[in-house]
Amino acid sequence: MTGNDYQYYIEGVLKGDRRIIAKTITLIESALPRHHELGRKIIDRLLPYTGNSIRIGITGVPGVGKSTFIESFGLMLLNKKHKVAVLAVDPSSTKSGGSILADKTRMEKLSIEKMAYIRPSPSGGTLGGVARKTREAMLICEAAGFDVLIIETVGVGQSETTVSSMVDFFLVLMLAGAGDQLQGIKKGILELADAIVINKADGDNLEKAKMAQKEYQAAVHLFTSMKAKWKSPVLTCSALKTTGIEKIWDTVLEHKAKLTNIGELELKRKKQAVDWMWFLIEDGLRKRFYSNPDVVKQLSKVKMNVENGIITPTIAAMDLLFLLDNTKLV
Repeated sequence: MTGNDYQYYIEGVLKGDRRIIAKTITLIESALPRHHELGRKIIDRLLPYTGNSIRIGITGVPGVGKSTFIESFGLMLLNKKHKVAVLAVDPSSTKSGGSILADKTRMEKLSIEKMAYIRPSPSGGTLGGVARKTREAMLICEAAGFDVLIIETVGVGQSETTVSSMVDFFLVLMLAGAGDQLQGIKKGILELADAIVINKADGDNLEKAKMAQKEYQAAVHLFTSMKAKWKSPVLTCSALKTTGIEKIWDTVLEHKAKLTNIGELELKRKKQAVDWMWFLIEDGLRKRFYSNPDVVKQLSKVKMNVENGIITPTIAAMDLLFLLDNTKLV
């Protein structure tokens, strides 16, 4: 078999071949049109082997120690005989498209473990900082037998909504004694969080962490009153000292058990599938728009007319949109 045969990828992934797993993810991340159809075939045939993992999204403020936390958390899971895949999305430059793919060097111990797999991917400027193909990469890892998936996202911002639509459990890492008690965190992020964890709760910072825990508990109580099915706990840990890590995993399992028992987890997964469909539709429409030759021909001129006040943005937008099917608004 060759790299152009989808069976080559499917069999390799199902066998857990790390080299072929990496090649498969690279293929589905490719922007080349000839790879798109092959990627669709692979994902479609791997789908029956997916859905058996716990999907955990992790975000946090800059300097919170996400990589150290994920490494400590991942190593703990390996000790419990789990297979762990980390899909870490690095910031991409909006100017050059470059990316600092340094996750493997930041997670040195975890990256050499045979039962762990770390895949750093550039966000590619995608809204929210989540790589466009992260969902497909998740399915590939699940089909390869990884039963815990960790999705690391790029800091606190718009990415939270995107990540929460992909995972079962959404974890927000915070720091104590770093300025404002909520560190500029938005109400929406607190509503999305299934747990808030205050990292670096060790040494001289331990008391500050306990104080911050009380402050966040009060904030969570105010902002998440609508979450009747799950009350988001506020926990403390030290990723460096590996204290409090087990409690976080226990919380993830408790959350899974509770949502499974009431059928909420299944409904959540179904909603995620529909969200994924809409994302792909919107992404496809965007690509169709910018690749349309009539749009390419007219875009600069229309943009200049809007800037100079010759036409309104509304009319400009409608004219460009209707170039897609060569019709005009009646």
